[in-house]
Amino acid sequence: MKNILQQRRRFIKSSAFGLIGITAFGNLSAQGMISKIESGNGSEPLFYRYPGINDTMASGIVGASHGNFDKVKELVNSRPELAGASWDWGFGDWETALGAASHVGRRDIAEFLMSHGARPDIFTFTMMGMLKSVQEIIETVPGIQSHPGPHGITLLQHAKNRLENKDIAASDAANVIKVISYLENLGNADIKPKSLDLTEEEKKKYSGEYRFGNEEKEIFIVDTHRLGFLQIARKGSSPRKLNKIDEGSFSPAGAPSVKIIFKITNDKVVSLSVHEPEPLVTGVRI
Repeated sequence: MKNILQQRRRFIKSSAFGLIGITAFGNLSAQGMISKIESGNGSEPLFYRYPGINDTMASGIVGASHGNFDKVKELVNSRPELAGASWDWGFGDWETALGAASHVGRRDIAEFLMSHGARPDIFTFTMMGMLKSVQEIIETVPGIQSHPGPHGITLLQHAKNRLENKDIAASDAANVIKVISYLENLGNADIKPKSLDLTEEEKKKYSGEYRFGNEEKEIFIVDTHRLGFLQIARKGSSPRKLNKIDEGSFSPAGAPSVKIIFKITNDKVVSLSVHEPEPLVTGVRI
């Protein structure tokens, strides 16, 4: 177990928050070799995981699929393989480009991605109002309706989000309403993550910066989102919503197995630690 923990701590720069680190090569000679690899035109180095697609492209298509159709078309028309891309927003909150379009109710983006090879699942079928497909999947895999999607968004919420789209056709809306009725009757398609109430005073208490290394971006930032919930982010990366599960203990949205525990001394928060599920990293408040 000790060796595993040491290996995970060494790997944190590339895995825990999605930042790039040369972790597959453990010696200076290998790192030197990588620095010499250049692209075909010799103008800039290849992505460190080449032939893996650049992380910026992968996160870009998933991010754009939340609503920027023009950007989605630009990226996919240039590189069709991006239609099937996925991205970890933090702590294992994985999301595909199609999953993004599905939970925001963008059928137009979803259909475009699928036309270029994206693979639909029950969340996509739910958003599109395909009742028969949703029923067949649930009958084949009993209980799947209670599984959350990206960011912990429920299956039922995917359908409801589709109805909020102003451009939805009447016939399309009617089909989505049928799916909503079916899922509501099941009784367990809208199980939201546990999250205890937080007072404004508590939000201020936990908010701050927590350093876990010497590099510029080795800092966790905890603050309040404009919608009122507490969130955490590594400096320079996308924030994750925090669900309060106990006093001083939180879980990031989309990753319920991860615990973020704040240490409180004399009623003041002095540090936080990330458990995945064992303690992985500690950030000291600055």
